[in-house]
Amino acid sequence: MFAINFKTKMAHFAQIDNEGTVTQVIVVADEHEADGEQWCADFLGGTWKQTSYNTRGGEHSEGGEAFRKNFAGTGFKYDSDLDAFIPPKPPFESWVLNESTCQWEAPVPRPDGPAAWDEEAGEWVEVEEPLMETDNTNQ
Repeated sequence: MFAINFKTKMAHFAQIDNEGTVTQVIVVADEHEADGEQWCADFLGGTWKQTSYNTRGGEHSEGGEAFRKNFAGTGFKYDSDLDAFIPPKPPFESWVLNESTCQWEAPVPRPDGPAAWDEEAGEWVEVEEPLMETDNTNQ
């Protein structure tokens, strides 16, 4: 039988392939955190990098120290020069990587409120909420 103690602190580790692409992210008990990358490699094989669940855009959501710019996800790239996880690029040629946050950014700042990027026009277009229509007939 397998039991999880939810009071145990956990650490997250991303497996990196030869091209620097994240193939999976796993959770490991904090007791292995100090040598977690090596522990993962020894028991699971491959290359592993620790990632912080609370880090996005170079900021820690709970006020702690940001770690590797972003929480890794499958398909993210690990950049060893920046020591950062970079999300996949959105399908817009005009967007560029902000190396301070390791987030992709449009050439024009996003306005407040709901908006969608129009690549052809090179601008944000206001959209009405909700973005998706919901069917509540069966409720």
